[in-house]
Amino acid sequence: MTQVTPEAVAAAPRLNPLMYELVVAGTRLPLVVRGQHIVAHGREHIPRAGRLVIAGGNHTSNMDPFIIAQTLPRGRRIQFMAKKELFRGPIGWLIQGGGSFPVDRSRNDLGAVRNALRILQAEGTLGIFPEGTRGGHELQGGAALLALKGKAPIVPVTLNLSGKTWTARFGAPIPPSGSVRELTERLGAAFEQLNAMN
Repeated sequence: MTQVTPEAVAAAPRLNPLMYELVVAGTRLPLVVRGQHIVAHGREHIPRAGRLVIAGGNHTSNMDPFIIAQTLPRGRRIQFMAKKELFRGPIGWLIQGGGSFPVDRSRNDLGAVRNALRILQAEGTLGIFPEGTRGGHELQGGAALLALKGKAPIVPVTLNLSGKTWTARFGAPIPPSGSVRELTERLGAAFEQLNAMN
């Protein structure tokens, strides 16, 4: 395991553990109100410690990041790269306090890339939706690029809402090797395999 330097921890986007737990707990309320619950498969594929990229294979709801956060093993706190528009107003304060950080999707946001890599360098968990937008269908190479540069495995996850049940399926970790294109193709194949199980 890579040694974590104090500099790497200090440089990473701040995650307030209390705020994180409050945000995760608070986002269970909409599920309770709607009578929904979560079933998670493949949690054994999530390493207990060490740098990790968790990549969501389909992004159809604003609840998606919170569903993923609620299904992670105890002790795994995930920091999502999220569109900058979400950080406006009071909800932005909550999201940022929970450790997520903004990305400007209208340009190559190098600051967001640096923040993502700092999270991995601090042995943290980075959350990203490679399709980039809710309802997107084209897999982008961002997750693969960050995994390769951050030397972090990728755990793919897909979400499905059927009736009142959210199903989260995690796949086996994909090692950070090969080119961005090759790793993106392996990630896409993993998403297809997970989606076929629903």
